[in-house]
Amino acid sequence: MVSEDYTDRELMVTTAARELEDGETAFVGMRLPLIAFQVAVSTHAPNAMAVYESGVIRDAPADGFVHTMCDLPNLNRAVATTGMIDVMSRLQRGDIDVGFLGGAEIDRYGNLNTTRVAAGDREIRLPGSGGACDIACMADRTVLLMPHESRRFAEEVNYVTSPGYPADGNGRDDHPAPGGGPSALVTSKATFGFDERGELYLRTVHPGADVADVLAAFPWEVQTADDVGEGTVKTTSKPTDEEFELVRTFDPDGFWT
Repeated sequence: MVSEDYTDRELMVTTAARELEDGETAFVGMRLPLIAFQVAVSTHAPNAMAVYESGVIRDAPADGFVHTMCDLPNLNRAVATTGMIDVMSRLQRGDIDVGFLGGAEIDRYGNLNTTRVAAGDREIRLPGSGGACDIACMADRTVLLMPHESRRFAEEVNYVTSPGYPADGNGRDDHPAPGGGPSALVTSKATFGFDERGELYLRTVHPGADVADVLAAFPWEVQTADDVGEGTVKTTSKPTDEEFELVRTFDPDGFWT
């Protein structure tokens, strides 16, 4: 089966794609989400819609490979090519079911830092929020993607660029942001959910990954599916042959994957 040749990032794409349900509207960011939406709308979510920060709205895969959301293939035959204020207004209105986000750091409650990190005595300035904070605050839920590297996991992030859940255990119940908060984290080794208190827990490990190795990357004792009554930690489903072929069609040279 050709799908056995997938890379870690291709598995992240297909796993993230499955987080999008048919009929939903997704706020799609750069890198892997660009490919994940196209896989989802080509397979199990044909009625899904993508909204891009640049103002593009699509209900179908792009007409060719896209380096960025503003590339011509992403504009050609789009449902609409509006402006940033239009799509951010849709977000404010509550039209977005799910937003895809990445980050440099994440903590146990899904708070993301893309603003600044410490490197010894130095402070490294990162790109900042862009539209990520808005998406984290107002989308009904968010799906987070990042490489599985210990430097990215902090019990408390250095700076909250995009809020997840507060540490008081109340989830988003008393949170000023109207959105629902993170629902999943997809890394290059595993997938995680968030319990009713908003705390991260291990849901699945990717094929070939080991639970102990996955958890060892975190500076705190991460809960597992067993701990939150979700059953045992399962193995992430591999890409199907169809998904695998679609990923390689949408990213033929592996630029993103």
